[in-house]
Amino acid sequence: MNQHEYTNGEVTIIWRPELCKHAGICTKMLPKVYHPKEKPWIKAENASSEEIKKQVSQCPSGALSLK
Repeated sequence: MNQHEYTNGEVTIIWRPELCKHAGICTKMLPKVYHPKEKPWIKAENASSEEIKKQVSQCPSGALSLK
């Protein structure tokens, strides 16, 4: 499965595009991190690890996870 990784130096967001349902919860919860029209579209350095953990746990499709 295709995946992309984005880190803030402490946690790494893993995005699996095939699973993404574009619910928009990520962009609503952390608009300073998720910029769908930009490349790279995830800027993990713009949020604390705790903010990222809270947001990723809300992803309904499982397209976002952490390592």
